[in-house]
Amino acid sequence: MLPIDAATFETLVAEALDGVPPELTTLMQNVVVLIANEPPAGEERDLLGLYEGIPLTDRDGFYSGVLPDRITIYRGPTLRYARDWDEAVREVRITVVHEIAHHFGIDDDRLHALGYG
Repeated sequence: MLPIDAATFETLVAEALDGVPPELTTLMQNVVVLIANEPPAGEERDLLGLYEGIPLTDRDGFYSGVLPDRITIYRGPTLRYARDWDEAVREVRITVVHEIAHHFGIDDDRLHALGYG
């Protein structure tokens, strides 16, 4: 596992978020980005990120008063997967974009086709 501490990993996630074009971030609604060390019990141990919520494409006139969607980026699996610093930076960026895409209703098949698998 790469020796990247929690604060540095948080900075990587923040930089990945800063790299998302403002045209997209201004469209994101009622979503929070979190960092956790490991996926929850019952999830795959090598899961790098997870989107939980109602995608923008599925929201309708009855969508109100709900808790924010959650995008969680997992530090442990990411650092076990990446072989070096550059790969860790790249995987964090890819994972952040991947999970944001789910917020916009883009499924895994399309993300894989776009190179964000």
